[in-house]
Amino acid sequence: MEIPTFLCIQMDKLHLGRSRQKKADRRNTEKEIKYQQLLHAIPFYRKSTDNPPRFSLRSEHKLRNEEIKVKKKLEMATRVSNFSDLIQRVTASCLLYPLSRGRDAREDLEDRTEYEDAEVQQFGEEYGDEEEEYKVWEEKKKLVSVEKVREMEVLMGEVFEVVSAVKRAYVGLQEAHCPWDSEKMSAADIAVVTELRRLVSLKDKFRRRFIGAGKGESLGLVSLRDAVAPYEAAIDELKKEVKAKEVEVENLKEKLHNVTTTSTYSGKKGRFHSFHSKRKVSCCQGQVAETPAPELFEETMNQVKETCKSFTALLLSFMRSAHWDIAAAVRSIEAATNPNAIEDRTSAIVGAHHAKYVLESYVCRKIFHGFDNETFYMDGSLSSLLNPEQFRRDCFSQFRDMKAMDPAELLGILPTCQFGKFCSKKYLSIVHSKMEESLFGDLEQRRLIMAGNHPRTEFYGEFLSLAKAVWLLHLLAFALKPAPCHFQATGGTEFHPQYMESVIKFSGGVPVGSVVGFPVSPGFELGNGSVIKARVYLVQRA
Repeated sequence: MEIPTFLCIQMDKLHLGRSRQKKADRRNTEKEIKYQQLLHAIPFYRKSTDNPPRFSLRSEHKLRNEEIKVKKKLEMATRVSNFSDLIQRVTASCLLYPLSRGRDAREDLEDRTEYEDAEVQQFGEEYGDEEEEYKVWEEKKKLVSVEKVREMEVLMGEVFEVVSAVKRAYVGLQEAHCPWDSEKMSAADIAVVTELRRLVSLKDKFRRRFIGAGKGESLGLVSLRDAVAPYEAAIDELKKEVKAKEVEVENLKEKLHNVTTTSTYSGKKGRFHSFHSKRKVSCCQGQVAETPAPELFEETMNQVKETCKSFTALLLSFMRSAHWDIAAAVRSIEAATNPNAIEDRTSAIVGAHHAKYVLESYVCRKIFHGFDNETFYMDGSLSSLLNPEQFRRDCFSQFRDMKAMDPAELLGILPTCQFGKFCSKKYLSIVHSKMEESLFGDLEQRRLIMAGNHPRTEFYGEFLSLAKAVWLLHLLAFALKPAPCHFQATGGTEFHPQYMESVIKFSGGVPVGSVVGFPVSPGFELGNGSVIKARVYLVQRA
């Protein structure tokens, strides 16, 4: 315990007062001694005469003046001494209380020292206890960390196991695709989804056990995030649909503008000379009917015929640019696609420069394969049987939405939709890998299509026009009630003008005894009794 500063200052003042008093006493004593000496000296001069003369000597006058001065000095010294005594007494009385406090301070200092010694001893005992507790806590912490590491090792082992299971399930899914097996496909799909759910559950477990405990993440937040995830996916799908609708609106505006400018130009200059422009305008003329009708089906079938002719002509031009042997190509195509055809018809076809009909027959056979199934056998859906009325409404709604859309723009937004899968499947079926490599010099288009994309090339764009027309015809066929009946002629059968039409125009009519050399495009019998004739190539019976 420290002595107060005020007490130290007062004690210094007390010592200073005492020293001053001693100096004053010493001075007074010295002055009294001098004074006594002077007194003894002065009577010696006075004793020279008892009656001093009237006129004194100058020396006596000087002594008398010195005596007066000494008396005055003694009186001043006495006054100073009395004043210093007074200050000394007042200071002593004022310092009386602080002196007593100084003694108390020393006692307090001693008490405080004893108290601090006791506190230090007590702190040492408590610190020893805390150190033991800290050691115990460290041991517990090590045990907990070891347990967490073990749990994490077990969890990571489960994660690797589930990832391996996901890979095995995905391999099974790929094997079910080629060759297509709907039962294996469903089983593999269920296996993949199950393993992915296991993986998600392990992720949630890791988050709750390790990350959530360290960062204070509540379990409610995790569950809320999992609950919101499906809605976010639905929002993304809706955004894609909105983009598709926006593209459709833009296409409709563009086509309306084209129709307007076309009508004005045709009134002044006559008809257009560009076949592509005519086809583009013909797709926009008129409005889509509110309900499916046989007339609408006939109109759509005419679009299929036109687009098929256009695509076949482009394919033939690429073959000629690649310096193909057209006759050999025709023979190989006929041998592969029309085994029931007449043997000597190929030479007649090539001689008459009608190879385009062979290519058109090949394209139609490939692209119309699976037309009777609601999904072209791309999956095992049975919606047309389980809920036929709703399926008809959905088909016609898709027909109306897609009729005015550009297929390339649609697939740019939704490349993996059902129509996109249909285009990929049919293109890979029509254009063989060796054919594509010979025509274009590489397999770039094929790699893009197999990866789920759709190239923006002239050839693939022409193919998309054909695929869109066939897809719309398919949607309309399943929207009609009753559904149209699909038929196709075979090689060697007799010509029936009620159900067939020849692609070759004869001046005097169809010759007698003509038979079907090979079919070009299929025919349909509608519910109202009308017939869309199948197009055939006729030859004379051998």
